[in-house]
Amino acid sequence: MSAFIGDRLRDTRKRRGLSQRDLAKRSGVSYSLVRKLEQGDRQSTTMETVRKLADALNVPTSSLVTATSETGADAATVDRWAAVRQALAGTYPGGDAAEEPTVAGVMASLDSAMPLFSSDSFAQLGALLPALIRDADILAGLDERGRQVQARLLQLTGWLMVQTRQFDIADDVLARALATAGDRLEAAAVVNSQCWLLLRRGQLAESRQLATRWADDIEPRRPSRATLDELSAWGSMLLRVSGAAVRDNRKEEAKDALRWAAAAAVGMGREHQPQADIMRTFGPVTVALKRAENAMVIDKPDHVLRLAGQVPKGGLRPTSNNRNRHLLDVADAHARMRQYSEAVEKLQQIMDKSPQWLPNQRYAQDIMGRVIARRRTLTPEMRQLADAIRVPM
Repeated sequence: MSAFIGDRLRDTRKRRGLSQRDLAKRSGVSYSLVRKLEQGDRQSTTMETVRKLADALNVPTSSLVTATSETGADAATVDRWAAVRQALAGTYPGGDAAEEPTVAGVMASLDSAMPLFSSDSFAQLGALLPALIRDADILAGLDERGRQVQARLLQLTGWLMVQTRQFDIADDVLARALATAGDRLEAAAVVNSQCWLLLRRGQLAESRQLATRWADDIEPRRPSRATLDELSAWGSMLLRVSGAAVRDNRKEEAKDALRWAAAAAVGMGREHQPQADIMRTFGPVTVALKRAENAMVIDKPDHVLRLAGQVPKGGLRPTSNNRNRHLLDVADAHARMRQYSEAVEKLQQIMDKSPQWLPNQRYAQDIMGRVIARRRTLTPEMRQLADAIRVPM
């Protein structure tokens, strides 16, 4: 949590003519927590709390803090990815390649690895990537085709580093991927991940501004003649604008961006996975999931459950990341409405399908922590789930 929240919160509250108790009542945040924050306690709150305070004060969330970052990867996670991190730094754990790599060979290996990315198979990717990074580095020094291979691999690896909360190296890898992107749509795919990284780091204004700038830049001049890849890139960037804006307490901006994204999705008529951004889909289903996500951000759990029941079925499924994130929103909605068994059921559903993804989600830990705090006793299954997703003791 930013060191500046105490001063900024106190000054803004005074400008609004509110006492600490008034602010607590308006925001739904406890009086004791408001006092702690104004006294400089940086460990007692979350982005959710800051957004509530900003809403009560009618200011952007980012005006109260400079950053409210998710916790980065723990030491065990960093250690598991040590070989990948070394390869990205140019030190290859497996040594030199036994034979000269080829573009066709590396592309074939990368294509065969795509199901591992899609299924969040982090352990397998951690073993596979160091050699691929080494071979792509060799090819990048030979010709343009080799640089294209490297750009694609860097894009995917940067996405993976954000997913596993290794924010420091993700920043560097995505910057390298952007510098080597082959065209505007490939660059937009990298920027989309950069916006996500900024969001996870709590840099709301920066994420929103970057996404807005790129959404304006890649907006099709004539949407009726745009390709599905072009509409998908534009719509996905608009969703980034909306996601950052709603967290920054810019509700109308969030609604506008979501409305434009929905228009792009309607024009497409179905979910689409663009060639330049194979870790994302965009279309009516993804927009529906993000609409529910926005409702959860502004603390409307009943709306989330209603919207969840309206998500279109059939056709190309959204990515596992978006699908699982949506299930977390549904679990959180149940927990906030004191439907704890249903919340745990949703968490277990995600755990069964994505056991390597869920422990990397601070959101899941927060939801399960809320369940633990409200229940008098936990079932053996609940205790096992809490351990699996690493809920702090």
